[in-house]
Amino acid sequence: MKLNTIDDLQTALAAQNYISERGLTTAIYLALKLGRPLFLEGEAGVGKTEIAKVLAQLLNTELIRLQCYEGLDVHHAVYEWNYTRQMMHLRLMEARGEKVTEAELFGPAFLLKRPLLQAIEDSRTQAPILLIDELDRSDDEFEAFLLEVLSDYQITIPEIGTVRAKHTPIVIVTSNRTREIHDALKRRCLYYWIDYPSFEKELEIVRRKVPQAADLLARQVASFVQELRRADLYKLPGVAETLDWTTALVALDQKALDLSVVDETLGVMLKYQDDVEKIKGEQARAILDRVRVMQAA
Repeated sequence: MKLNTIDDLQTALAAQNYISERGLTTAIYLALKLGRPLFLEGEAGVGKTEIAKVLAQLLNTELIRLQCYEGLDVHHAVYEWNYTRQMMHLRLMEARGEKVTEAELFGPAFLLKRPLLQAIEDSRTQAPILLIDELDRSDDEFEAFLLEVLSDYQITIPEIGTVRAKHTPIVIVTSNRTREIHDALKRRCLYYWIDYPSFEKELEIVRRKVPQAADLLARQVASFVQELRRADLYKLPGVAETLDWTTALVALDQKALDLSVVDETLGVMLKYQDDVEKIKGEQARAILDRVRVMQAA
């Protein structure tokens, strides 16, 4: 698909049911045109990861995802040797009375490629989407290593040599901001903060993603979640939770919200018991009353 202008990209994203503000579309467009990593920050569930998935579909290319976590190291992110297969090969050759060279034992046949190496391997005919998801969950040491990889798009494997990307991957880095990412990495990226959506945007997302929802239900859900985000909660619901809740309500054959079904399904949106208890009952009733007044206006 040709994405010659920002408007082209905006239309293409909408065709994939991804509703994007003009600023976000511009950031994505520039990342594609300039070949720069795109660093996306925002609360969990606002659609950061979804951007990588949609781009892979638009560009008809592979999506390679590296899910970050505490303790992530080179062996899980870049490569490691298949020691079990190496030992089996070694024993087989010894049984045959044949010698095994180090170059053979540490060759490509025994190399396990992890996401970063998969993204830059030189056999690729098309640039993949490399999603480095939730970088804030990883350690400082891994972030420093990643900085080197993103600078040169090459990885050195001592036993084989340096692997360089023939087609530079399109890199999307996401963070939920549980910790600050170092400025050195941010400087190499284009940056965009994805906020919680407005009522109009959230309603449009619900209509596109859960088209079977009744119009009144979609409006009430979007309004209710908007009100929830004004409450003093430990974890505010994201767009992902809005869609989950709408889908659950449709499964219950609901055409509109009522207090009993709200209380019974709060756990679809709120993932902490303290938050559920804080909203359940009178607080839910008050929010629902405000939603109904707004819908009637």
